[in-house]
Amino acid sequence: MKNTFGTSVAVTIFGESHGAMIGAVVDGLAPGIPVDAAFIAAQLTLRRPAGRISTARQEQDAFQIVSGVFEGKTTGTPLCILIPNTQTKSKDYAATRALARPGHADLTAYCKYHGFEDYRGGGHFSGRITAALVAAGAVALTALQGKGIRIGTHVARCAGIADRKFEDLAADIAALGTKSFAVLDEAAGQAMQTAIAAAAQEGDSVGGILETAVTGMPAGVGEPWFDTLEGILSHALFSIPAVKGVQFGDAFDLIDAKGSEFNDPFCMDGGTVTTATNHNGGINGGITNGMPLQFRCAVKPTPSIYKPQETVDLFRQENAVLQIEGRHDPAIIHRARVVVDSVTALALCDVLAGRFGTDWLA
Repeated sequence: MKNTFGTSVAVTIFGESHGAMIGAVVDGLAPGIPVDAAFIAAQLTLRRPAGRISTARQEQDAFQIVSGVFEGKTTGTPLCILIPNTQTKSKDYAATRALARPGHADLTAYCKYHGFEDYRGGGHFSGRITAALVAAGAVALTALQGKGIRIGTHVARCAGIADRKFEDLAADIAALGTKSFAVLDEAAGQAMQTAIAAAAQEGDSVGGILETAVTGMPAGVGEPWFDTLEGILSHALFSIPAVKGVQFGDAFDLIDAKGSEFNDPFCMDGGTVTTATNHNGGINGGITNGMPLQFRCAVKPTPSIYKPQETVDLFRQENAVLQIEGRHDPAIIHRARVVVDSVTALALCDVLAGRFGTDWLA
């Protein structure tokens, strides 16, 4: 089972939704990176459910750093973070053990692990595991911020309602940093939350699109062909549950445009090569060109819904109808945005350490 991502800076995740703990180990971090427990806690708060648009499961995410940090700085040895699970209700899943939940990994997990998998709450496939990625990603974000690299993600679209696009990237990224519902237009955000609540009332769910911008990345990072920066980032982003598509720059949006419209003209700006537009999302030939990285992730509607659904009984090998119980999100997109920031940070730390050496991040 492949639970490790990265080469120069590698992160390994472990645990199950209803197990004793979840956690992450990050190896390859430079010694001397500040580790701010308050910042890690704040990032975990952005992932935590809140109000009627989220699940009622309220984990406090009281993380423990058990190795790799001394006197507030990374030591350079493996950093291990543990997060206990304290609010499990496993009985909610016992009655429907044999019924494969549509949209979930129940069937595929059963086929791969022959029924020995922990099925409670999705087990190892649960979005609960992303809390460990957020905790580890907070350390990676701190390292990148020390090098002048900033990452911000907003809910660009949810339930058919659109947020405004990025404009002033520095200001927009800074504004998104502490928002629990990360939008650039507050009116659009309120409309989205109303739509999510309406879907919840119907026992249903909604999805949307997350848009991410990264500023401060140096040019020349990435590889041609099989280790393109798009490929590395996509690998990391597709590890997030519910992400079903990734677009860099204006890809699908301008695919019907001509080359003369899609190309980004080069120009000089104060002694630096820049581009007049950024349709390619800051990447040419798989390598950063010095412009901001911009990409979008499609997040599907939460598969756990309270409507009757057709399925199969895996034990009896017959058709069945599923009516789920338990605590579930009518939308996860607003919680997933900090996960996107986190895996983006971890992936960028990996490629930057590969390009400039692991100590470059300190």
